[in-house]
Amino acid sequence: MAESIDIRALNERIEKQSAFVTNLVTGMNQVIVGQKHLVESLLIGLLSDGHVLLEGVPGLAKTMAIKTLAQLVDSKFSRIQFTPDLLPADVIGTMIYSQKDERFVVEQGPVFANFVLADEINRAPAKVQSALLEAMQERQVTIGKTTFELPKPFLVLATQNPIEQEGTYPLPEAQVDRFMLKVVIDYPKLEEEKLIIRQNISSNKVTVRPIMTTQEIIEAREVVRQVYLDEKIEQYIADIVFCTRYPEKYGLTELTDYIEFGGSPRASINLALAARAYAFIKRRGYVIPEDVRAIAHDVLRHRIGLTYEAEANNVTSEEIVSKIINKVEVP
Repeated sequence: MAESIDIRALNERIEKQSAFVTNLVTGMNQVIVGQKHLVESLLIGLLSDGHVLLEGVPGLAKTMAIKTLAQLVDSKFSRIQFTPDLLPADVIGTMIYSQKDERFVVEQGPVFANFVLADEINRAPAKVQSALLEAMQERQVTIGKTTFELPKPFLVLATQNPIEQEGTYPLPEAQVDRFMLKVVIDYPKLEEEKLIIRQNISSNKVTVRPIMTTQEIIEAREVVRQVYLDEKIEQYIADIVFCTRYPEKYGLTELTDYIEFGGSPRASINLALAARAYAFIKRRGYVIPEDVRAIAHDVLRHRIGLTYEAEANNVTSEEIVSKIINKVEVP
């Protein structure tokens, strides 16, 4: 009984404290038509301190969505356009010689911002992408012999075009795993398309003004960490991730030949964190199995390695995640 009262009090508190989510979504919807899933995913990343990778063909408002979110939060925003000739120093910064001081000084790169948009991240070679790794994982950058802390909050929002397009490099596994979510974006619906045309040919341009500070985001993250996660939900998350590694133990023997490697412990951690943020966005103080199911594809699709056999049979990680979610017992 005491626990249920606690949950009720927590629920009421979170309902009050998550009111700003509505304002953020409204602000995003003024600029972005449709793409509800994209907006939700960016908010999950923001609230659970996780980086987001967006994949879709050019022109689906990926860059615009990220810029709008950065404008709504009064923060420092920088955009890095990834190209095949980009160097690590172009991302993190470098040492330059100051004639005035007669010594080398550090020139910080664009990664020193709250929101970093890594545009078309798969257009740059691996050594540039690896320069982002330390920043993404450790929230710090080493230039010369000095290590610099990155500002808080720090969020890398990367976009990539589907790999089939020419002149792209597949992202290294270690880096892909650093992204909390990989969100695949599709074309808008017909009605939304008409609204997009109308909005873009209209002379009234929407100006986006900040509605939150970075400090408020940091405080909101503390609240998200208080969202109640039951032991049964923890078990459910662990089962889903274990099923990506050992499908035969969960009665999915047919998937064994298709999976080269399953989700790492980072997958379990991110499923739990993202489920909490999703519950918070839905203004609830506790996580339910539907929250886990709602974010499972985005958290797992880039963490399952496919065998050659899977590719030969056109089996995607998307289908594997769907089968796992349908098979693993819901608490």
